[in-house]
Amino acid sequence: MFRGLYGASSAMLVQEKVIDVASNNLANVDTAGFKRRISVNKSFPEVMIERREAVGPFERQVYWPIGSASLNVVLSETTVDPSEGQVISTGNPLDVAISGRGFFSLRDGAGNVFYSRAGNFTLDANGFIVNQEGLTLLGDGGVPINVGDASSVAIDERGTVVADGEILGAVQLFDFANPTYLRNYGKNLFQANEASGEPVLVETPMLVGGALEKSNVNVVHEMVRLIEGQRAYEASARTLAMQDEQTGSMINTFGR
Repeated sequence: MFRGLYGASSAMLVQEKVIDVASNNLANVDTAGFKRRISVNKSFPEVMIERREAVGPFERQVYWPIGSASLNVVLSETTVDPSEGQVISTGNPLDVAISGRGFFSLRDGAGNVFYSRAGNFTLDANGFIVNQEGLTLLGDGGVPINVGDASSVAIDERGTVVADGEILGAVQLFDFANPTYLRNYGKNLFQANEASGEPVLVETPMLVGGALEKSNVNVVHEMVRLIEGQRAYEASARTLAMQDEQTGSMINTFGR
């Protein structure tokens, strides 16, 4: 009986997270360089289905098995879908899209390094190329690219930065062994971790100048996930209510 309560409640928690992930993907459908997240479920570990009690004068911990719950599920993780989004032309010389694998390297004021596919860059007051959040774009050797007070700035298909006809540096791209495990930081920023692997320099970057990569979110697909998640949540809630009612009836019956 209680196994049904555990199963229904765990299903509700999973669907709640599925709805959250799909909603976040839909909210960022127009965010440049955004990579949709995928929720991954797994069977609930049977070792967790135990009751712990403190027994004896020294309160020794004793585990009493409740039973198998292998049909229960939990949200294992959410991973990044690294597939490319549609590239659209903007005509802005500081807009640049990545063709193929790779990520731009960016640094904040505290020295933290982030990676992104969003190439909607601009110039700050000091002539540095920055993203929309003000993070500085890094070039050769991890050095920020400064164009001074140049009146004309463009980035070509190899990442070369040209300001007023003069080459001032080149944009570096980095790739990862497992980009699906990159840690999300904000809308379209990522950080490397042990699961993703260390960043590896892309020797021959392929860029599209005057263009942006849109998010890889498929609106129809995410709407279907949202509806399915909502219906599954409601079904699990009804099951939980039914199990609770049956438990109450059993207690009342045998309690007499």
